[in-house]
Amino acid sequence: MKVVKNAYVCLGEKRQPLQSMTFFTSEYECKLDAKGRLVLPARIKSQLPEGESQELMIRRGFEPCLIIYPLVEFKKVFSKISGLSEFNEEYRQLQRNFLSGVVTAELDGNGRFLLPKNMLAYARIDKEVMLVGTGSKVEAWNPAIYEKHLIQDPGELSKLAAKYLNE
Repeated sequence: MKVVKNAYVCLGEKRQPLQSMTFFTSEYECKLDAKGRLVLPARIKSQLPEGESQELMIRRGFEPCLIIYPLVEFKKVFSKISGLSEFNEEYRQLQRNFLSGVVTAELDGNGRFLLPKNMLAYARIDKEVMLVGTGSKVEAWNPAIYEKHLIQDPGELSKLAAKYLNE
């Protein structure tokens, strides 16, 4: 693999080094083992930042799913959340509810990590897991619940794209 030095990508007003970006896409049907461990698909594992520990940060999603971040990506979110003023009640509520549901998981030698039982219960995940790459993070869903959160009408998807992506 060739590493490009000093390559940058523009994200809005910010320039970020190209090699530091994480890019997860696609859907992956997975199964938990008897101990509640999940094996990361090779495509997702290959997108984890090089040189970082094999540490993942997992939090409860806003929908009934789990959000899985590489440590470097979670640090960006943490920086925003922890930077809010503790003197504002809404900020404190956000910090408390957002950060209280975060756990650390480390990949073992086989690319597996343990999903805590309380998190599995929150996302209503039993054996089957749908992993969904969403850019800098991966969502873990109960497959039946995931289907209910997908946009079924292409016209609706088109309207959302026009609203948020049309320049």
